[in-house]
Amino acid sequence: MIVWLLLASNLLADAPKLVNDGYGDFVYVPAGAFAMGDNFGDGESRERPVHTVTLDAYYIGKFEVTNGEWRKFRDDPAYDDKSLWPEGRVVPKDQNPYWTQAQNHGGGTPGSDSYPVLGVNWDAATAYCNWLSRKTGKKYRLPTEAEWEKAARGTDQRRFPWGNEIDPSYARFTLSAGFETAQTVGYYDGSKRGNFQTRNGASPYGAMDMAGNVMEWCQDWYARGYYSVSPKKNPRGPEKGAYRVLRGGSFFFEPQDARSYARSGGWPSLQAWRMIGFRPVREP
Repeated sequence: MIVWLLLASNLLADAPKLVNDGYGDFVYVPAGAFAMGDNFGDGESRERPVHTVTLDAYYIGKFEVTNGEWRKFRDDPAYDDKSLWPEGRVVPKDQNPYWTQAQNHGGGTPGSDSYPVLGVNWDAATAYCNWLSRKTGKKYRLPTEAEWEKAARGTDQRRFPWGNEIDPSYARFTLSAGFETAQTVGYYDGSKRGNFQTRNGASPYGAMDMAGNVMEWCQDWYARGYYSVSPKKNPRGPEKGAYRVLRGGSFFFEPQDARSYARSGGWPSLQAWRMIGFRPVREP
């Protein structure tokens, strides 16, 4: 038994830092503990108390799911397979109002493939993950709230994925400049574009856009006071609730909402929010 455990530990230690099963890059987040919650004291009571959580290893999408990736699912005949959808409720393809809107870089408009898909509700995001699992033979799902936060900020309790300060060179958030919408995924990679020099907005594990751009669904039910009763090992959220967890801020929100420990919730079947997208987790 001891030999087997040592072998398994070595295999995980040697796990590739990036995998791609044909549906996008996923970066590796190693097993271990981190302190979760508002250690800066600039957040809400729902982000406290700070508590130590230990997670198993996992992979998380390097980028938010794009229009191009979503289209593969949308155009697949399996889209209408009820077994992929929570409680068998298939979201009609024409129910997403943003898909054909050029001003929102909707996936049904030219040149939109590298923008994040907008307005996907929790049910549809879960169905996409189930579809990925079927296509690849690997286990894909939405991240737990704890997995999302660790992937976003690492283990050193930073405020944002890259550090403790934020400005428009790091992430896409509201500038109060009229109509605003999402940026292409991975835009803030440290490149110079025209007269604008971006800074590297990657998380410690290489995940991009985990602050701003679009909010992201998590697997968990949302509960305001969950942190006071959260398990120490692989927390999965409350057993039931009315809302699912949302993380990451968006182009529509102020930079304060892009803090890696900021949390909120949304009705899982709501299709009306153009500032919401998602990224899956892949189990090793």
